[in-house]
Amino acid sequence: MRCSAFSLVLMMVLSFAALPILAAPGGPKQQLSSSISQVIGLLKKKALDAALRRQGIADIIYRRFDFRAMSQRALATNWRKASGEERKLFIDRFAKLILASYIGHIEAYTDERVNYVGERIKGRKALVSTVIVSDVDIPIRYKLHLNKAGDWRVYDVIVEEVSLVRTYRSSYRDIVKKEGLRGLLARMDEKIAMLEHP
Repeated sequence: MRCSAFSLVLMMVLSFAALPILAAPGGPKQQLSSSISQVIGLLKKKALDAALRRQGIADIIYRRFDFRAMSQRALATNWRKASGEERKLFIDRFAKLILASYIGHIEAYTDERVNYVGERIKGRKALVSTVIVSDVDIPIRYKLHLNKAGDWRVYDVIVEEVSLVRTYRSSYRDIVKKEGLRGLLARMDEKIAMLEHP
């Protein structure tokens, strides 16, 4: 899978949700585009303190991505078996892991362009298709759903036909089978610590 730094920007900016925000105007493509533009705006502010820029990017990601929905899909049948506390812990760890995994790639943005090539809406769900224009064009599709506040939140990102959620689901299923959900959470903690403090 060919992933430029900017494809990872979009993979992040268009896949999370944890903080409440006011309802945004427009449809899924418009709201998604707005989030991406905000991230790019921060990336272009070279004089901005690095920690403030990183926090700003994280805030945008948390507002646009539905991490609960992503977590539920990543755990699949194990979500139903998890307690309320375990679910909360998993959502928190999953969000932190995604952010820690890709924030460095996001910050490596080098003026790639995003073309929005399609938008399909069916009820409260939508699919927005984009192409990252770089040395090699990279197709990225975003699955979104509409929440009660009127916000379109990303719950999966498909890069060159590879689903982000499905990839995690495959690896997590094997870990939970062998080590249980608590074992998976411990592994996620280790990975987050390694990424945040290399």
